[in-house]
Amino acid sequence: MAAVEHAYRYPFTSGLETGRDGPRLILATSGGANPNPSFFRGRITQPRRTADLLLAVADVAATRFFVPAATVARILREADPVVTSGGDRLRFESFSVCSGVYSRLDLLPDALDGEWLQHGTTNVDFGSHMRRVLSAVHEEERVGLSVGAGSVEVSQEFGAAIERKVALPERWLRGFVEVQCYQSEMKPAFELAAPDAARFLSALPREVPPKEAPMYAVPNGRGLRLTTRATAGSVGVGGAGRLRILAGLGRTAKALRVYRHDDGASGWELVFDDARFHMVLSPEASRGFSGEGQALQALAAAEGDSAVARVRAALRWQACIRPRELAAEAGIDEPVARLALARLGVRGLVGFDLGDDAWFHRELPFDRSVIEANQPRLVEARELVAAGAVRITKLDGTVVEGWVRGAEVEHRVRLDGEEARCTCPWFSRNQGARGPCKHVLAARLAAREAVERR
Repeated sequence: MAAVEHAYRYPFTSGLETGRDGPRLILATSGGANPNPSFFRGRITQPRRTADLLLAVADVAATRFFVPAATVARILREADPVVTSGGDRLRFESFSVCSGVYSRLDLLPDALDGEWLQHGTTNVDFGSHMRRVLSAVHEEERVGLSVGAGSVEVSQEFGAAIERKVALPERWLRGFVEVQCYQSEMKPAFELAAPDAARFLSALPREVPPKEAPMYAVPNGRGLRLTTRATAGSVGVGGAGRLRILAGLGRTAKALRVYRHDDGASGWELVFDDARFHMVLSPEASRGFSGEGQALQALAAAEGDSAVARVRAALRWQACIRPRELAAEAGIDEPVARLALARLGVRGLVGFDLGDDAWFHRELPFDRSVIEANQPRLVEARELVAAGAVRITKLDGTVVEGWVRGAEVEHRVRLDGEEARCTCPWFSRNQGARGPCKHVLAARLAAREAVERR
């Protein structure tokens, strides 16, 4: 598996500091706009529950939910979660080692009482010591929280920097940005009250078998149940055991919201008074988000190129960015604003919030040139155009027809707006469900060049 070397550099180990006002969780940060930014200093209003939610984010980052058959799982160092201070909340994001599960914890204004120091995105240290500290937090305690080094005096105790070098799989990075496109296309499906949500989550399977029949969540009275038969309005739940992380958290949630994607991916949001916890599952446990290709259509589209810079200039660490409002501010059409946000999402510059049905500004603390260049189908499509392997036979408004040379034969491609058809085996097998094939992408790119030459 190809990987990208990445180093976390923390000034100290995250942990618990005891002071005059009681214990304080101190989360060490790494990198970002500043070497070790300080985002927040104050206290947690619901210590035990917040600790459980933070542990769940870390658990996703440390878990490989699927191991391919006949493959020995390599022990990878866990990837530390990404934290964003933006608007009026802290967001903690993580992605599973297998790239099939995304999680995010949003601590809303009522979850925190303190001082906001600055905006930004970086990694936060969640080593084994921090896990032990979080596990020992009690609800009756008055627990402070510092994200960054703002409240830590420079002393011998914290004098040596901690550096952990990790090999982040490229598919993990691709999945991190791909899942934003998935979420932006999801639609609300179900909402369960607390007792019904707890009942459904407690009945989930405890393991994710190597091979599992497709499962679907369907209404069952006021709750949900899993079945192997799809019905109208059902939600695909590939690898249902992956949702077990929500079971313990669901006991104190107000509600569970479920979101559907036409491709079989699903979104799950636990709602609390002062926080929200999201999990997004790939269509199957064996399918990582990295290979789904939802972002490729936006990358190869002709519209919106000139708007991306204007939209990026309008990003100011907003917690909620709606395309209509952004379009009015940037002086562009709403569809163009949506496309620009999708492209910025692929670059790791914005994320999507299912609960708000809106984007939010954050900048993944990884080498974004690697993220953008690491789209194999798009790279191959550009190579086909450069090699003259694309013949456009019709270009009439949104309709494009042509032929793209493959390894042995030419494949016929027809585009009509966002709809596409191709005669290649990839398209025949997936019918566009996992994003466009390289021939469709090549036709879009070649058509754009033809229009620009006119």
